[in-house]
Amino acid sequence: MLKYDMKNLKGDLYGGIIAGVIALPLALAFGEASGAGPIAGLWGAIIVGFLAAAFGGTNTQITGPTGPMVVVFAGLYASLNGNPELVFTSVFLGGLMMIAFGVFKLGNYIRLVPYPVISGFMSGIGGIIIALQVSRLFGHEPAEAGTIPALTSIPSAVMDPNLVATALGAITLGILFFYPKSLSRFIPTPLVALIVGTVLSLFFTGAPILGDIPTGFPDFVMPTIDADSAFIIVEAAFLLAVLGSIDSLLTSLVADNMTSTKHKSNKELFGQGLGNAVAGLFGAIPGAGATMRTVINIRSGGVSRLSGMVHALLLLGVVLALSPLAAKIPHTVLAAILIKVGYDIIDWNYLKMAHRGPRFDLALMALVLVMTIFVDLITAVAVGVVLASLAFVKQMADLQLESLAQTPEGLSSDKERKLFAKIRSRTKLYAFSGPLSFGAAAELSHRMRSNMSKNGLIIIDFSTVPFLDLSAAKAIEDIIRDAVTSKQDLYLAGANDAVKQGLKAVLDDAHYENGCQWFPSRLKALEAATKSGKYEEAEE
Repeated sequence: MLKYDMKNLKGDLYGGIIAGVIALPLALAFGEASGAGPIAGLWGAIIVGFLAAAFGGTNTQITGPTGPMVVVFAGLYASLNGNPELVFTSVFLGGLMMIAFGVFKLGNYIRLVPYPVISGFMSGIGGIIIALQVSRLFGHEPAEAGTIPALTSIPSAVMDPNLVATALGAITLGILFFYPKSLSRFIPTPLVALIVGTVLSLFFTGAPILGDIPTGFPDFVMPTIDADSAFIIVEAAFLLAVLGSIDSLLTSLVADNMTSTKHKSNKELFGQGLGNAVAGLFGAIPGAGATMRTVINIRSGGVSRLSGMVHALLLLGVVLALSPLAAKIPHTVLAAILIKVGYDIIDWNYLKMAHRGPRFDLALMALVLVMTIFVDLITAVAVGVVLASLAFVKQMADLQLESLAQTPEGLSSDKERKLFAKIRSRTKLYAFSGPLSFGAAAELSHRMRSNMSKNGLIIIDFSTVPFLDLSAAKAIEDIIRDAVTSKQDLYLAGANDAVKQGLKAVLDDAHYENGCQWFPSRLKALEAATKSGKYEEAEE
């Protein structure tokens, strides 16, 4: 049975109300930008916001439509010609995939996406949002869906502006950027901008407005997939699931830092997935953890999941009672709000300091940013993750090779150094450091095999190797094969059970195990070598 501490009630109510007030204009704007209409944005904030708060793993998180999710959804909506059954099937499937991510405990892996990739991706999303809204700021709609058509339509919109819409948009932007922060604690800036812009439009007519917004509860949308659109639906669902997971878990980390708590990643993915799956069944746009709204909730006193539920219930009251008023909101006002959202999503902090960090990270961030805007989101993230992973593998391989070059100078005791000195001329000693993986396997094998001589001894020390993969094991097998061929003796020292098992599996298959001797430590191997008398200095 759930227990609630009543001393948190005031903070949760106030935090939820403030978050709901801020979410209102954003939900309307995201809904309008998505193509599904402002009501779909509101219902997305209500459904996903309530269920993610009730069943998620981050107590203070506020969930609703976000920039990345809306960008993907808008592209999907355009690709499927606005067919609600097909579009919202993708949202439903994306929710189920997020649930699966949580059930199979993939939350910790999703958070491993490198920061330059996230930075480039988020900045790219911010750029896309701005590009899609500039024409609307001047009172025009882009001729076609997509980032490139939106960019190409900007010059004509600027040259032929709707003066009323442009003026309202400029005033709204001015409020969003210059409204005093001290006053925003009492009346949130996006709400002030929305109210002022809408009220002014009542006196200065001529700017396009939202028009009639449906009231009441949404209709059920039956999931449907046809052969022609199956790939588009599944691909978009996967992208929504991945982006929603990353967006939500990053917001969870922000909440953890502010509250000194620790969220439950997999439970959070389950709650987010449940919310999105239900949203897809009722024609609502998808959502994820919203950083700005979560921060404001916490700063306003929100402590428990009740605050997120209050935020959703407040929006529900607005939908059921105040939809006619929302119909008078000008498109340009919502466009200005989204431009500010896009501006805030861009990672300005990283851009300012990027030149002081590794050049590869900056190049990776820039590549992901450009690909996000001009190619597609999933390709940008995939390429970024692959390149970052390869760079990491290369760094680890370099460290492994560096440690190998320092042997035997790195012998840890006087006793080892004295023992090795007796057999130095006819013995090669190699000590691996850290996990052995495919990154260093080929070069390690090449370096060791190139230094082999006949009738000598090779000692390979695995004392500081926690594990190795198949590529590394095969490289060691090549070394052993060459050692046997060149009549070298081979001592394998310090291997733990995992390393020994991996090596023996390969050696058994290649029938080279008999050419090796196993020792529990490097010291024991050196003692055995000197005791044998086979490897003393040749002149002696």
